[in-house]
Amino acid sequence: MRFLFIGLFASFWCNAQMSVTTIKLPSEIEETSGLEYIGENLITINDSGDKARLYVFTPKGDLIKNIRFYDLKNKDWEDLAADESHFYIADIGNNYATRENLKIYILSKDLIPQGTIKIAYEAQKTFSKEARNEYDAEALTVVGDELVLFSKNRKTLQSQIYFFPKTEGSYRLSPSAVIDTNALITAADYHAEEDLMVLTGYDFKRSQYFYTLNNFKQNGLENIDLKRYSIPVKPAQIEAVKIINKNEFWITSESESSGNPSLFKLNLELD
Repeated sequence: MRFLFIGLFASFWCNAQMSVTTIKLPSEIEETSGLEYIGENLITINDSGDKARLYVFTPKGDLIKNIRFYDLKNKDWEDLAADESHFYIADIGNNYATRENLKIYILSKDLIPQGTIKIAYEAQKTFSKEARNEYDAEALTVVGDELVLFSKNRKTLQSQIYFFPKTEGSYRLSPSAVIDTNALITAADYHAEEDLMVLTGYDFKRSQYFYTLNNFKQNGLENIDLKRYSIPVKPAQIEAVKIINKNEFWITSESESSGNPSLFKLNLELD
């Protein structure tokens, strides 16, 4: 059983040399939310409003195919995660805190559905509509034998961190830590070799942010090292992130006033 450590960790503004390359994505993935590798290509999903589909595209932004799942339902897909043997589709969008059917679909690397993880928040006792709530989430990733979820908290602009098994079952979640992101967290990814966790998010002014949590496993939850960087892209709403290496990252944005979704290659000289 994981030891629960509840603490509030503030983010520190950091200045770093950053360059961003913009690649136009097909209009079919205008609500891109989640990003993973599939071979040498990338795979994404649309969030609520689309059928249960995965979209495969090249790093140059060319759509290869979409894959429809007739046995799955896209209530509000928000993120993709992966390990050596599985993909995880996070149907966890909960804008108004009314959902009682939050789940993560488990797929094989051949994209065959293999099970479902059901989750609920231990502290949530009512499910009446509430615009500014703490029970929404869009960011999921894998760390070792666990899935890690970061909340999208419209009430406090903090993010609760939840850990739970990546095996089929039903789990009631309690936060293990809280980080003061001062933004709405939209995506997460973890690189085991670098022990690097990254997040993306935006504030109510639609400014876009990139976060690093260095030495995530080594430091433990008692010593979270959270740093925040401003992403110089507008208009945008960053919804997905994938680590390339310790200095390069893929991020995607929904279509905003520009009319097209975008893939960005972010180069950041981290400390």
